[in-house]
Amino acid sequence: MESRQQLGRDGEAAVAAYMQRLGWSIVGRNWRPTGAPVRGEIDIIARDAHTIVFCEVKTRSGTGAGNPLEAVTRVKAQRLRVLAAAWLAEHDARWLPIRFDVVGVHWPPSALAPTLEHVRDVVV
Repeated sequence: MESRQQLGRDGEAAVAAYMQRLGWSIVGRNWRPTGAPVRGEIDIIARDAHTIVFCEVKTRSGTGAGNPLEAVTRVKAQRLRVLAAAWLAEHDARWLPIRFDVVGVHWPPSALAPTLEHVRDVVV
């Protein structure tokens, strides 16, 4: 049986590969701010043309906990916004257009590949 942490890492890797197939560049994964008062991490930071995409990935192996997208709470969305501001400041990229995406990954133990549900430009 795969651990929750490993399932999450596998889901993030599947989403990063999906984004690369879309022609996006992966700028960062599991980014944490250095020395900032805010805590947390951004799962994937990607570049879609001229837009920086901050992506939250939620992976589930079953349906018992509900749809993975439902796990992105208002508190998590607010934290993602603060983390994105820290990333932009740290990389002197405050002038770039940004977007927040969420990808739900459903990966049952018997499946060889996951099902992805990508929601672009969520309001955070």
